[in-house]
Amino acid sequence: MNPKKILTYDEASAVLDQERLAGRRVVQCHGTFDLIHPGHIVHLEEARALGDLLVVTITDEKHVNKGPGRPCFNDTLRARTLAALECVDYVVLIPYTAAVEAIRLVKPHVYCKGSEYEDASNDVTGNIHDDLSEVHAHGGEVRYIGSVVFSSTRLLNRHFDHIPEKVRSCCQKLASHTSAAEIRTMVDGFQSLRVLVLGDTIIDQYACLKVQGLTSKNRIISGRFLHQDTYLGGALAVVRHVKQFCSNVRFVSLLGTEPWVDELVAGALSPEEDATLREESFTTVVKKRYVEPLLAGNELSKLFSINYLNDEAPLQAVQERLFEVVRREMKKCDVVLLADFGHGLMQKKLRDLVQEESPFLVLNCQTNSNNHGFNIITRQYQRADAFSLDNQEIMLSCGLRDFDPHAELASIAQRFGSKYAWLTRGSIMTLGLADGYEPSEIPPLVTDVTDTVGAGDAFFSVAGLAAVSRLPLDVATFIGQLAGAQAVNIVGNERPISKAALLKSAMSLLNF
Repeated sequence: MNPKKILTYDEASAVLDQERLAGRRVVQCHGTFDLIHPGHIVHLEEARALGDLLVVTITDEKHVNKGPGRPCFNDTLRARTLAALECVDYVVLIPYTAAVEAIRLVKPHVYCKGSEYEDASNDVTGNIHDDLSEVHAHGGEVRYIGSVVFSSTRLLNRHFDHIPEKVRSCCQKLASHTSAAEIRTMVDGFQSLRVLVLGDTIIDQYACLKVQGLTSKNRIISGRFLHQDTYLGGALAVVRHVKQFCSNVRFVSLLGTEPWVDELVAGALSPEEDATLREESFTTVVKKRYVEPLLAGNELSKLFSINYLNDEAPLQAVQERLFEVVRREMKKCDVVLLADFGHGLMQKKLRDLVQEESPFLVLNCQTNSNNHGFNIITRQYQRADAFSLDNQEIMLSCGLRDFDPHAELASIAQRFGSKYAWLTRGSIMTLGLADGYEPSEIPPLVTDVTDTVGAGDAFFSVAGLAAVSRLPLDVATFIGQLAGAQAVNIVGNERPISKAALLKSAMSLLNF
């Protein structure tokens, strides 16, 4: 292997510019190249035959979105393996998820894709049109090649141990009767749903500190402030997730009139989607967490938090206006996703209205430090067509520390007349129940966790869409877990989950 073949992203542009100036015809292949097999060799040799030199750009491990355990081999090993091939002239690691930046860097005369991508619908990311436009913008052409085809993912899933055995077994069972293509069709079907998201908006602030130790007199943490980031949480995080899957979404919440609120919300909602009330008497809920800098491979370390909340329920006049807005919006939707965080929005009259008039009600009634022991799902609600709870919430509901998960979840589902019910148990598993289906147990799909805040909301969002679409229970639970697996590696709802990444993960995990 010639180490000079491996170029950094920063140095590649100058090197390749010189090659083009020398009149050499540049061919580019791009991908993950996690496990090199005969299909890759043939593909690369066919690509090299189309020009004077072959540049292989590979997605770096931070940006590979093929699901848990991928890439199986790290950046160094993948780059060295490719560089060892005679037909490869240069290898460049690309610090981006999509291929556009790689194409812009290389400016190839010929860009090669596998023959399966000649049908653009096979690209679940939807990025292929951008890729082709970028190639053509630099005067290049696209060639579809590959006379011998194998699947790296299938070989890895069958013969390697990059995913835990419980995950492998679960995915094999699901893949035995449902293909990734069928799941894609099901998820694409969410697009036609008319969704109303209702619930408490929470503004999450993460103040990052460098901890210096304890003060000598008071034994409190002393830290140096570094920076602060603001994220859209609560029900607003739910609506951002849902918008990745559905084009007809409306959002109802209650906000204050603080001058910074509209600017934040405008970045997440269009005027056509925004049915929130702004009330001077209401304080927008802010949860400020003090955290240490995020270290690679570690969960975010939170030191303490301060909550800015309303001490009393919204004024009666505000509740009446909210009541009328929700009633109006429910007449135009197929499903209501209700995220009740217990911060004042959902008073009894509004809860009763939603339960009586929702066409399909998906409920998440959360417990937190402010409402602990008060916002319990079985005390506040009597109906839900689908719902999700975490371990703490079901413990408070049944009043037991040691409980039978199946029995307690089934009891609530029966009481509510629910068609779907889920219990998310973090690092243990997620349990799903539904009439006409065997119970579904899906283990956590990832072990590397950055921040658990928002993971339950992501699960609730996608599983809720699956419930109203009447998907099979194991499929609904699986895609909910995929959503949660994405969310645990997003700090504080910094961004919504990605539909394309979810589908790519499904394709990877079910490829046996």
